[in-house]
Amino acid sequence: MNLNMLLQIPETVAVNNVEEPANQSISLIDTAMKGGWIMIPLLLLSIVAIYIFFERLTVIRAASKYDKSFMDKIKDYIQEGKIDAALNLCRNNNTPCARMIEKGIQRLGRPMSDVSVAVENVGNLEVSKLENGLSYLATISGGAPMIGFLGTVAGMIEAFFQMSNAGNNIDVSSLAGGIYTAMVTTLGGLFVGIIAYFAYNYLTTLVDKVARDMEARSLEFMDILNEPAN
Repeated sequence: MNLNMLLQIPETVAVNNVEEPANQSISLIDTAMKGGWIMIPLLLLSIVAIYIFFERLTVIRAASKYDKSFMDKIKDYIQEGKIDAALNLCRNNNTPCARMIEKGIQRLGRPMSDVSVAVENVGNLEVSKLENGLSYLATISGGAPMIGFLGTVAGMIEAFFQMSNAGNNIDVSSLAGGIYTAMVTTLGGLFVGIIAYFAYNYLTTLVDKVARDMEARSLEFMDILNEPAN
């Protein structure tokens, strides 16, 4: 009985000493490093996209601020003949809408068609200024995935090159570098492209809203000029 117990002890100890495989993880930076040099242009594009987004967001939000009493004051000044006061009010409101109305006031006394064209031209110019840089976001949204796919092709070429050199002694570990490059660059390119795409559409929506508000103010301004004097 004691002999059997002694024989079972080493087996029990051996079982208890079996080490479980450790859980391995890889950080985001380590994953990006696996992508190789392709990740450098993708990183630069992501920085440019983030900068353009926040810079344009600040400008567009400032342009969208509107004093609801602005047009009422403009109406009162014009009807009272206080043109200089109306111009000063526009200059003190540093917004695209104010600059558009200012140009219209400066054209008072000319035919209404000339005033309308002047207001419309300034409005188009202001909208164009708001859209400055958005084309770069659109380019990044389409170009980043293409750069990622370029890295995918390069990674697969590397993997097949290693496979051809290995002959019949193919080792999966020797193919890991190329496969990592292929997968990581695809992920990086799609990530940057998707972020730039949504940023572009969001900013475009904000610009369209500002443009609609400017159009409404221009129509209101022309109505003020067409109102009969009291």
